[in-house]
Amino acid sequence: MATTLAIDCGGGGLKASVLDEAGTMRARPIRVPTPYPLPPSLFVKTLVDLGGQLPSADRVTVGMPGMLRHGVVVATPHYITRAGPRTKPDPELTAEWSGFDARTALADAFGLPVLVLNDAEVHGAGVVAGTGSELVLTLGTGLGCALFDGGVLAPHLELSQAPVRWGMSYDTYIGEHERRRLGDGFWSRRVRGVVEGLRPVFQWDRLYLGGGNSRLIRPEQLARMGDDVVVVPNTAGILGGVRAWAISAD
Repeated sequence: MATTLAIDCGGGGLKASVLDEAGTMRARPIRVPTPYPLPPSLFVKTLVDLGGQLPSADRVTVGMPGMLRHGVVVATPHYITRAGPRTKPDPELTAEWSGFDARTALADAFGLPVLVLNDAEVHGAGVVAGTGSELVLTLGTGLGCALFDGGVLAPHLELSQAPVRWGMSYDTYIGEHERRRLGDGFWSRRVRGVVEGLRPVFQWDRLYLGGGNSRLIRPEQLARMGDDVVVVPNTAGILGGVRAWAISAD
């Protein structure tokens, strides 16, 4: 039975576990803080070291923030900074990450087949039912987005970088920094406003809200979003590591 090392890479932390084909974890997930500054070489080394603390696996799935195409980084918002999310991008790191072939570098380092996707896409792979149009939004350091049609992953949209209000992107408007500033009550109202604003854009059959902060949405705000909006566990970022191989064209 094939096993998968699934690594969920965020702006604040890196989590990993090993799963069997049924999606059952073979080991308790482990987490380390995301180191900064984080050039691609340290990213690869950190993931290999993380995997070395877990049982051996037959393949690797990596979900990371940003725009990726076929395992190559087009842009990544947090890892181009020297001190982490909401700090100033570094020109040298920006140049190093742009066009970085993460899949090839990690495959060489692990000596295993590797799949690298946006982290929201891996998260979505763990929760979608596979029928109709399903949108996944992950709420954490920033906003992640993944769209599925009949269980098939659509081309990635970096919705997080689109402007929303007051010169803010979605990443900042409903990200962790604003949640801390506003408090969960006002932040939950803001999330509901975003959901209602996106509804006519995507016309989803089902919207899944995931990521570490989704559990902080106030019940009264969630109820007002409608029956087609569901909160899903953050563990989907790891559990999706198995199903991601079936839904991805990569």
